Formats: sequence, structure tokens, C-alpha cells
Amino acid sequence: MKIVACNSNRPLAEAISTYLNLPLTKALIRRFSDMEVFVEIQENVRGEDVFVVQSTSYPANDNLLELLVTLDALKRGSARRVTAVIPYFGYARQDRKSGPRTPISAKLVANLITVAGANRVLTLDLHAGQIQGFFDIPLDNLYSAPVFVKDIKERYDTNEVMIISPDVGGVVRARGLARRLDADLAIIDKRRERAGVSEVMNVIGDVSERRCILVDDIVDSAGTLCNAAAALIGHGAKSVAAYVTHGVLSGGAVARVASSPIESLVATDSILATEAVRVSHNIRQISIAPLMAEAILSISEERSVSRLFD
Repeated sequence: MKIVACNSNRPLAEAISTYLNLPLTKALIRRFSDMEVFVEIQENVRGEDVFVVQSTSYPANDNLLELLVTLDALKRGSARRVTAVIPYFGYARQDRKSGPRTPISAKLVANLITVAGANRVLTLDLHAGQIQGFFDIPLDNLYSAPVFVKDIKERYDTNEVMIISPDVGGVVRARGLARRLDADLAIIDKRRERAGVSEVMNVIGDVSERRCILVDDIVDSAGTLCNAAAALIGHGAKSVAAYVTHGVLSGGAVARVASSPIESLVATDSILATEAVRVSHNIRQISIAPLMAEAILSISEERSVSRLFD
């Protein structure tokens, strides 16, 4: 098999290739003066099983187009099978019509990836499970829970830990992690009583004197996470940490987390860390490279991927 790295998260691609002891395929991915994307695969890929590693994170549109053009180049280079490895699937939050005359952009992006030449997709913690049905090709959706469980067990006494869902929509995700840790579960009920009045955070569960761990798939502005942390401290929590799969952390999110009660925000390296994230005192990344590499190996060898969920 061969691994091609686009530009969105080259360190992750290099870590995957190192884990697999397989050098990255030589490829030229650059821009013309008007910012058109140009891709040239500089090795023979005819009849090969090729994996393209590219998160569609900021700048989302540029990185998405890089992925599409690379898939097309590989298809026209007669690769036997092309798998789009998308650790962070951008546009996933647009998974339904949020109002009249609005798009379902996640479905559009799924169509684009398929038409561009992908034979299958490998991704991590999709924002909404139904996005798997948007693809007419096989999709493997990995979970970060095993990576989080290992890190939590190394750093916390699990008898003191309580897993917290920051909203009602994330209960299934939080319950799954709590089950793996044999820990209790609490939920933040977030609601706006009326227009112009700030959100009220109600904590469902007794968190007093517990080490609370907020669990989510995406942290963008970090507003909800920081408000939830303040509510937990207000209800007597001993400490608050957060484990999030995709650290988008846009705008003033890093500063917001730094000034919040969150003692540690842990995100995977599905998105390349910005300089602000790298120097932050309470944000750190853990690597998903071994998880992604094992999934790539399983797909290439036609073995079960679900074994990685255990």
C-alpha cells in the first residue's frame, strides 16, 4: 500500500507512516499564482492500495479541494483502490436542514469525495452518525474513546471521576466513555429561558467533590464547554477537565479556555495545532496516529476494523 499526505496535517501523516514503517509517497501539492490547486503524484501508483491523509479543517475549503484534486490524480493514475483518510470531517455540522432553503452540506461533500474517486472513507468521531449514510461507498468511523480511556486511567483515580456530557445531544458519547471507565455520568442541561436572556446551565446529577471530565466531539468557540465547567464548579465539583476529539478552537477559543475553570483540555491531533494551542498552559494534544495506522493496516489487509473499538 501507499500513503499520500496532503497539507492540512502533515505531522499526523508522518506519524502514521512512521508507525507503519512505510515512507510517504512522493507527491507535489502546490498552488498556482491565482491559488488554484495543482497535484502531481511523483511515484507509480498503478494497481496500488492508496490512502490519502487529509483533514478538512481550517482553511476548510482549500483543504477539501486539495483532497478532491488528489483523489482525482490517483484515480487517473490507475490506483487499484483509494481510501480518503479524513481524521476531521469538515462540514459535518451541516448534516440536516436547519431552516427553510438551507443546504445539507455534509451530503454535498460526501458526493464530491465519491465522484472525485474515493473507493472508501476512513474518519474519526463523525459529528452525526447518520453522515455514514450520506456516502454510497464504504465508510469506517473510528472512535477516540479507547485513546481517551488510556489517558484518563494514566492521570486520574477513576473512582473519583465523573463523566459529563456538555449537552443532551452528547449523552450517548459520554455514556459510552463512562461505561468503559466504570464511572458515573452527569448531564448539563442547557437552555435559554427567553430571548435576550443568557443560557441557564442545569446540572443533572450530583457532581460535588468529584473530578469531572467533560466529553465532546468538537470544540470550536469553547463557549459551551467553559460555561459548563463554571456550572460544575458552582455545583461543588472538585475539578473540571475536558476531552474533545477535534480541537477546532477558532477565534478567541484558546484565551477563553485559558481563563476558564478547565484545568486541562485534551484534544486529539486530528487537526494540526496552532501556535496558540501549542503554547497554551491548559491545552494539550494526544496522538491518534497509532489508531489511524492500525485501521489503515486492517483495511489494506481486509481485516476487521471494529476490533479497534474494544
